[in-house]
Amino acid sequence: MEKKLHTFLNSDLLQKYLIGETSTAESKEVEYFISSYPEATEAYEKLQDNLEIIAKAGAVDLPKDFLNDILESLEETTEPKVIHITQNRKTPWYSFAASAAAVIFAVTSFMFYQKNEELKNENNVVVDEIFDLRGDIESNNSKLDELSRELLKLNNPDSKKYVINGNDRAKNLKTVAYINPVEKTSMIDVVTLPQLPKEQQYQIWAELQDRMVNLGILDESDRKLKQIPYMEDALALSIKIGTKGDNTNENNTEVAEISLKDN
Repeated sequence: MEKKLHTFLNSDLLQKYLIGETSTAESKEVEYFISSYPEATEAYEKLQDNLEIIAKAGAVDLPKDFLNDILESLEETTEPKVIHITQNRKTPWYSFAASAAAVIFAVTSFMFYQKNEELKNENNVVVDEIFDLRGDIESNNSKLDELSRELLKLNNPDSKKYVINGNDRAKNLKTVAYINPVEKTSMIDVVTLPQLPKEQQYQIWAELQDRMVNLGILDESDRKLKQIPYMEDALALSIKIGTKGDNTNENNTEVAEISLKDN
């Protein structure tokens, strides 16, 4: 129904109805929309106001010397005279032409106003889409810059690559660690991780001379380069299966390990 109302407001039926040029069927349609939709009522009242202003502007005034002529006539005789001032003076043809032109101008102006409002709304939509597109471009550029920096780290001659494969407990597990002892950075790339029960998780650990240090959790969703803490004196990296919420090394099961001192 909103589409029908929009079509009606964009037509010239309201203007034709105001100047009495609608058919019986068209008049009924106009009256239906005016009585049923506030938007149609508002548009109709606005047109009425415009036409009233035009009618006032085109009204025919009495000549300025009309009253003086009457007074002079009264002075010429002592006998009372009855002077009849008729209100139905014939309006010159050019007054009708001017009024018709004014009505046409008002109707045309209103139609242009409606079209202009529609164009403004469409323009706002286009502007919003341009801003959204610009935001997407900036976001993509930021991601490309980040990826470029990561690739530079991987291609750095000081970076060492460590492929960590799973043992018999997780044969399909495969991750790759990139460690740069000069810049003191560590990154890991998850290639494949076998699925675990909901209560378990993969954890990556660094083996030091006297202890094990938890470096974080690995998840299948981490199918990208992931920054992990750099450990200066790490002897090895290992991946273990542990219980969620338990970051201790006591009950973990080791499923992959690689030495960092043999490379």
